[in-house]
Amino acid sequence: MPLRRPHRLLLITLLLVLLALLAFGMTRLFGPQVRTLTVVEGAIRQAVVASGKVRSPQRSELAAQISGQVRTVNVVEGQAITPGELLLTLDDRELQAAQAQAAAQLAQAELRLQQLQQLVEPLNQESRRQAEATLTQAKLQYQRVEALVARGFYSPNQLDDARRALTVAESQFAASRLQAGSNARGGSDYRLAQNAVTQARANLALAEARLAYATLVALRAGTILNRLVEPGDSVQPGKVLLTLSPAGNTELVVQIDEKNLRWLALGQSAQVSADAWPDRNFPAQINYIGPAVDPLRGSVEVRLLVPQPPAYLKEDMTVSIDITTGTNDKALLLPLEGVRGTPGDYWVLVIRDGVAMRQSVQLGLRNAAQQEILDGLATGELVVASSETSVAAGDRVRARH
Repeated sequence: MPLRRPHRLLLITLLLVLLALLAFGMTRLFGPQVRTLTVVEGAIRQAVVASGKVRSPQRSELAAQISGQVRTVNVVEGQAITPGELLLTLDDRELQAAQAQAAAQLAQAELRLQQLQQLVEPLNQESRRQAEATLTQAKLQYQRVEALVARGFYSPNQLDDARRALTVAESQFAASRLQAGSNARGGSDYRLAQNAVTQARANLALAEARLAYATLVALRAGTILNRLVEPGDSVQPGKVLLTLSPAGNTELVVQIDEKNLRWLALGQSAQVSADAWPDRNFPAQINYIGPAVDPLRGSVEVRLLVPQPPAYLKEDMTVSIDITTGTNDKALLLPLEGVRGTPGDYWVLVIRDGVAMRQSVQLGLRNAAQQEILDGLATGELVVASSETSVAAGDRVRARH
């Protein structure tokens, strides 16, 4: 006999109550179902990714050394240059005139010294010999006159004349000695002539150096990055005329957040792509890590060497750098959301015998999705996801499948 409607409703209600009591009992007995994560074995690669710039190791700025007007500019931006190649010239007419004047002054000073060596010195020596002979003759004459005056043959006036002639001869001899000494090697006139030659040579060297400043020549091979002047421009000392990227190793410069500093080491490899060619990668290697952290940006400067830079790479080009900081082909891996705690006190809630247990773990490498577990867990263990905030250590739980 079919049940009446009130009886059917009562039966359904009793069944629902029974099911609810059963579910409540299961929860109290075995714990709630929670989302879990499984510890697996696999490969992991840890990387630091940042954006940097292409830079030559030693960019050179070629500046004017003197004031002047640009006469010619022989290079264009992007041009490759070789050592000794003429890059730029300034108007050098005034400098050439100064150099010619200095050369003439040097020739005059050298001629004066040559005269002292070849003409004046011998003439002074001859004049000294003549003065010495005149003095000897004056002495003999004075002696003769003195003897004749004593014998009464000459008057005293003649002796006075002989004495005056002797005095004049002595003065002439002394003057000739002084003149010969001054003009001789080591004498004052000779030293003055030598100093004049030295000074004239220095003036000529200065004039030649200033004249050389009017011509800008490449000292090394490289590429012209910037041409900052044109013919007719007036320039002053220190004004940058050309910017040169010397030929040599290409470097990438990047600022890395200081929190990643502990993962970086010299020699680490990286894959790089230019923003203009994102589908083309080329290798690089860390060859410099800055000794200090920038206090304003909280970053450290890192440079990477590009052993074989691609042809499309340009100075100051923006590049994306993916630095490999560690790999492990046989690592114990756990999704990041399974790890809890803070540096120095990392832990997980691992399910063992149906109970969530707090387990300290030692961490290793890390990527965007997984964390390497060095110690504390084993392959296949289940870990409660950190999103299950209602679960505490010691609670009975069941894995949600």
